[in-house]
Amino acid sequence: MSEATKRLVVIGGGAAGFFCAVNAARMHPSLNVLLLEKTGKLLSKVKVSGGGRCNVTHSCFSISDMVRHYPRGANFLKKTFHQFFTTDTIQWYADRGVPLKTEDDGRMFPVTNSSQSIIDCLMKEANKYGVEIRMMADVKTLKQEAEQFTLELSESRFITADFVAIACGGYNKLSQFSWLQQLGHSIAEPVPSLFTFNMPGNAITQLMGVSVPEAAVKITGSNLSAKGPLLITHWGLSGPAILRLSAWGARQLAMDNWQFAITVNWLPQFNEQTLRAHLQQLRFQMAAQKIINRNPFDLPQRLWQYFLQQSGIDEDKRWADLPAKEQNKLIANCCAQEFNIQGKTTFKEEFVTAGGIQLSEVDANTMQSKLVPHLYFAGEILDVDGITGGFNFQHAWTSGYIAAKAIAAVLEGK
Repeated sequence: MSEATKRLVVIGGGAAGFFCAVNAARMHPSLNVLLLEKTGKLLSKVKVSGGGRCNVTHSCFSISDMVRHYPRGANFLKKTFHQFFTTDTIQWYADRGVPLKTEDDGRMFPVTNSSQSIIDCLMKEANKYGVEIRMMADVKTLKQEAEQFTLELSESRFITADFVAIACGGYNKLSQFSWLQQLGHSIAEPVPSLFTFNMPGNAITQLMGVSVPEAAVKITGSNLSAKGPLLITHWGLSGPAILRLSAWGARQLAMDNWQFAITVNWLPQFNEQTLRAHLQQLRFQMAAQKIINRNPFDLPQRLWQYFLQQSGIDEDKRWADLPAKEQNKLIANCCAQEFNIQGKTTFKEEFVTAGGIQLSEVDANTMQSKLVPHLYFAGEILDVDGITGGFNFQHAWTSGYIAAKAIAAVLEGK
């Protein structure tokens, strides 16, 4: 294979596309690498992720533990993570002067606390290895004839390539995948993941800004449940517990048109029986005290007042005078509060799409299409998605790296 003339075109200027482009150019310096980005911004998700700090990966060093954080694609990732894992991501950035640090919840960020460190690092690599970048370059069609790809851009511009890596992120609509379906690929229909639950007009929304460090949330009539921090917003419920639940339930909740019921246990260390026994103790220990004044569960005070109001408990009532009926309501509100959800809201920058290229059509060892030689996929375009915490970025780095390595190996005749 004559190397000097070989060209790789990477479609998509996000994390996966950049990682593929810079690593391919580094591993095989004579390869001509062109990165196409359809918008006027590069690495836009990297920039805003983690509140502008960029949640690069997660502090998890067991593949079997790591894949549990992906509602879709876990079996595929068991294979890919053997080639490039969290440890490799940490080392890759450290080698380029961007050390990462771990937070208490396992999320990993640049020590600088700025996503710009990651962007600067990737841009520096692109410059160092001569990656050409074109903005406002939207690919309309992609065809392959005699091992040569032809890409049609807007305004009837055409580009040829020997290798193509598609890393253009997730699409919201099935129709947007048509140019890939024309190559013979089939698509797992895209649905939203990582969204918050809307409860328009519900009294709890008046507590917006109140959060608890641990709550258990279950979708009624299903086996879907999640635990974690919970945040009350002006439109409903958010926070890691809700986002996890939206990810695991993405397909089911889309089928239900995002109209469903949930049960929240605000005190997951208790169930209704154990809380009843605990309240009996409290009534004895704090008999003379007003219920409103003594919140025995370290709940935010506004939330405790809300539970008392919802349970019909007078603020002046003492623990000794709490009637059984009102106590039962309080127990239900604390341990099994029911809400009707009516719709969703995109969760800022963390929004991802579940769905994409069917994984059965992609070789996990190389990221190459099983249908079209020299066509590769990386990142969210694949039917892989994780919960929040750096998991989607790790898939982006891993898949981008493997595609780059595989392309370099072809050029070296391996």
